[in-house]
Amino acid sequence: MLRIMAVTENLELLEDVPLNNLMNDNIKWFWVDFDCPSDEEIHLLDSYFNFHPLAIEDCMHFLQRPKVDHYEDTNFFVLHSLHPESLKAEEVDFFLGPRGIVTFHLSPSQEVEEAWRKIIVPDVYKKKDHNYVAYLLMDKLVDNYFPTVYKIEDQLNELEAQGENKADIQELTEQVYDIRSDLLRIRRTVIPMRDLLYRIINSDKIAALKEQVAYFMDIYDHLLKLTEMIESNREMTADLRDSYDSLRSNRMNAIMKTLTVITTIFMPLTFIAGVYGMNFINMPELEWNAGYFVVIGVMLVLGGGMYIWFKRKGWFD
Repeated sequence: MLRIMAVTENLELLEDVPLNNLMNDNIKWFWVDFDCPSDEEIHLLDSYFNFHPLAIEDCMHFLQRPKVDHYEDTNFFVLHSLHPESLKAEEVDFFLGPRGIVTFHLSPSQEVEEAWRKIIVPDVYKKKDHNYVAYLLMDKLVDNYFPTVYKIEDQLNELEAQGENKADIQELTEQVYDIRSDLLRIRRTVIPMRDLLYRIINSDKIAALKEQVAYFMDIYDHLLKLTEMIESNREMTADLRDSYDSLRSNRMNAIMKTLTVITTIFMPLTFIAGVYGMNFINMPELEWNAGYFVVIGVMLVLGGGMYIWFKRKGWFD
């Protein structure tokens, strides 16, 4: 689907403008959105807009790393959004020229839709231009990273509380590893986006955006905050993982100690049973009428005494 809006020199908003009218002198700036375009619409990137073939190729091959390329009077941007469920990166591209902006995405984009609804407000499109649309897109993309990171922080806090309540350590450990994997996916998107914003702020090749550097600095600050949150959460998952491993190790040690004590108590009892289980003829104790009861009594006293001694040593604590 192709959506088109344009603002005239008289600050009048025109929607669904014919594509051929965009270059008229009365058009101050325009925004063309390629939303899940057909093959015929994709061909317009070359046949009508004459964008560089390498930029068009980047649009068609997912996933490119977030970047900005400069082609004569047009700047080509590759941005990433995050799918809220799968956390997979989804690409949103746009071409920023002297008179307009062209956005391109092969899947529906919530961020582009939000920016579109905001820019058609009269107080916005009359005061801003297509360069502001570029900022708006980046800002919406970055702002939508936060709910995902906050959700992971809530999950970590819940895991920490469950660990204190002696919940199933094996299950908690698996959840920690899942969260670390999610954080890695988010990090692969946030870090390149942060580097891209740094380039935009410090580049002399994007003169049109220099006038709005304060806006892009704000996005960059958000990305720095996101980076710090991600790294902090990764450290927290590492601490939780080590804590769970320690708890699991302590539990295993306690089990092994208990089994060792029980084995130690039965060692002399097993020895006595083994001695009197031999089938030698010349064993005087076998002829005693009270021999069985004496041996059983000795075994009970020996086992009970060892148990009491180990208990006083704290081996059953």
